[in-house]
Amino acid sequence: MGTIPVDRASDADLAFLAMDAGPVPEQFGAAVLLDPGGEFDPARAERLLAERLAAVPRLGQRLFRPPPGCGRAVWADDDRFDPRRHLSRLACPSPGDEQALVDTAVRLVVDRLPRDRPLWRAALVTGLAGGRVALVVVLHHAVADGIGGLAVLRDLADPAGPAVAPAARVPRPRPGARQLAADAWAARRHAVRRARTTWRQLRASMAAGGGLRPERAAPCSLLRPTGPRQRMTVVHADVAAVRAAAHRLGGTVNAALVTVVARALHTVLRHRAEAVGRVMVAVPVAARRETVSSGLGNKVSPLVLAVPTAARPAEQVAGVAAAVRARRGLATGPPPIALLGAAFRIAAGLGGYRWYMTRQRRIHTVVSYVHGPDVPLRFAGAPIRAVIPLAVSQAGNLTVRFEALSYAGTLTVTALTDPDAFPDVPVLARALRAELDALTAVTVPCPGPGSPPGGAG
Repeated sequence: MGTIPVDRASDADLAFLAMDAGPVPEQFGAAVLLDPGGEFDPARAERLLAERLAAVPRLGQRLFRPPPGCGRAVWADDDRFDPRRHLSRLACPSPGDEQALVDTAVRLVVDRLPRDRPLWRAALVTGLAGGRVALVVVLHHAVADGIGGLAVLRDLADPAGPAVAPAARVPRPRPGARQLAADAWAARRHAVRRARTTWRQLRASMAAGGGLRPERAAPCSLLRPTGPRQRMTVVHADVAAVRAAAHRLGGTVNAALVTVVARALHTVLRHRAEAVGRVMVAVPVAARRETVSSGLGNKVSPLVLAVPTAARPAEQVAGVAAAVRARRGLATGPPPIALLGAAFRIAAGLGGYRWYMTRQRRIHTVVSYVHGPDVPLRFAGAPIRAVIPLAVSQAGNLTVRFEALSYAGTLTVTALTDPDAFPDVPVLARALRAELDALTAVTVPCPGPGSPPGGAG
């Protein structure tokens, strides 16, 4: 038998596990809305769900801690893996509309994944209005980031050609102690050789996040302690219209989305008789472009942007796009939580991360956008009508955050709030819709020819 590959947990993997120590887990996923018609077989759908998710290598693995002296934890096949342990079926409460589905999905995302099995779950949700059903898939942030989650979604979908049943999964044995010890020593030598590179990456990553002395996010009611309760609210827009408007203004969909969010939050603050001069927004930047499930993991780093609230939409979009182009390269390496290594993990395990997040003054919110499939997909023969992004984490003092995903011509934006700390969600939802409509109506010409450089449009 040949040498068994050693798949070490990355610094980012371990960081997200260390951060997952509070009342809200570090988990994300999606609600996939199906329009099944009259031929949909829930039992067959569950069988396909189990087969296709089980075929993703990381989803059959869990972390194992090696013997002393053999290095950090390794990802290895779970010899007790049974995808059926990860699946459930539940009925959506009345009236079975989109908000009822989202509320049901939130409960699944907030429920902490057990550590004695691979870190994912999936549920088939029935009882939706119009006879529709939904799939809700939940992953831990240690398993994948948004790009990786998109790869899992693609693997769930029906293939374009004839379906081929995946081969039966045979768990691979874990590496032995001698191999792990040798690999650990090699990793330590490599870390010493890369010390300067790691330091440079840390400086760049910290600069992308605002530096050691960042511009402070102005005090306002957007920043207040949050609790374990989570609420998600969804708005939709035509992604082609948003992209066209963004390009006219010299930006991208991402820049347009950051602008829309900043303006909507400005509206919320005015509703509360408050104002800030600049909304500070953190945007996760992916260090990779590919969407393949064979290489999951968390590979994103934050980029902090300041959006002036007094500027016009055209100026805001162009300003955000210019800032991203100028500073994106700083955020394409590992995130600070990974580069700080064991120091961060120890601090997080002692509650330091939660302490910091409840007091931070770098940002007012987070806006994450993933460019999903442009063409409609199917699952178990049923058209996938919509994909709603979901995510929860230790919010600290961030009372609202945003997840966005484009799919088959529709941009879906999910606002995640603490309903106790952010009670005026209807005001936010109306403001988001109004700003999306207003953005697509802006006709200011792009100052330069062609499509804007930088970023996914």
